[in-house]
This record gives sequence, structure tokens and C-alpha cells, in this order.
Amino acid sequence: MRRVLLAGAISALAMSPALAHITLEGKQAAIGSYYKAVFAVPHGCAGSATTKIRVQIPDGVIAVKPMPKPGWNVESVSGKYTTEYDYHGRKFSEGVKEVAWSGGKLADQNYDEFVMMTFLTDTLKPNTTLYFPVVQECEQGVSRWIDIPTEGQGNGHDHGSETPAPGVKLLPKS
Repeated sequence: MRRVLLAGAISALAMSPALAHITLEGKQAAIGSYYKAVFAVPHGCAGSATTKIRVQIPDGVIAVKPMPKPGWNVESVSGKYTTEYDYHGRKFSEGVKEVAWSGGKLADQNYDEFVMMTFLTDTLKPNTTLYFPVVQECEQGVSRWIDIPTEGQGNGHDHGSETPAPGVKLLPKS
């Protein structure tokens, strides 16, 4: 019986890193196209319920439209882009820079998703990873999923960090 319990505990520990942080459901997306960013939130902060999710929008991501979520308020913070983007024949020099869902309560033992539609401009570099830093606020505590690897550190979602920003691999324009 002890061996069975020990094996179960080892399995749970082995799986925990994959479930330990916020991730993006879509792991790849082509530049010059729309991308539905689905942020998976698998837990709270050290046992405490999640009450707010803030997502920073990286440069090159425009036309951001967050999906309303029953029981949650959604806010967008707009600002100037670092460059001007051409989008369907129009020039855009400002837009959404951050999206926040708040006012709800996601218990630590539950899972949920927070969604936004975006457009990945063709100014982004293919065959790289684009990161969306996320701050998860809880009833008690905060988790900052904001680590982005430096050049040569590796890429992909976790890139060896304990608090990795969720990322999507950019594919060439199709």
C-alpha cells in the first residue's frame, strides 16, 4: 500500500510543473493573422482564490478584443503603440495595451480560461516566441507570470523559469 501511495505522490509531483503556471491554449500562430488567445488558469496563489487576471499586450499585437466573462468585469487599458501598424487599409498608432478581468472569484481547486481575440501584425518575427506577461491577483497574494527569456536563454513556454510568461510560437505568414 505504501508503494502505491508513494508512486501516486511521485506522479503528482512530476505533473505539477506543467500545471503550475498560466499557459496559452494555442501554442502556434501565423503572423499577419488573427489569434484567439486563451489563457488557461489552473490554480490560485498558494491555495488562495484568483480575483483578477491582468494581461500585458506585447508590441505587434493589435485589434485586441477581450471576451466578456459572466461574473467578471473586463477592462482594457489603451495607449500609444511603439510603431504605427497598417490594419485593413487603416493606420493604427494606438490601441489596447493591457486587458484585466476582475470582480470574480476562481477557487484554487478550479480551472478557468480568459479569452481575447487579437491580430498578430506582420511586423512580428516568424520562428520566435511572443510572450504575454500575466499578473494573477488572489485574495491573498499575487503571482507574476512575467519572465521572458533573454536571447540565447532558450524559448518555449517555461524556458527554465519558475514564473514564465505564457508564449505562442510565431509561424511565417501563410
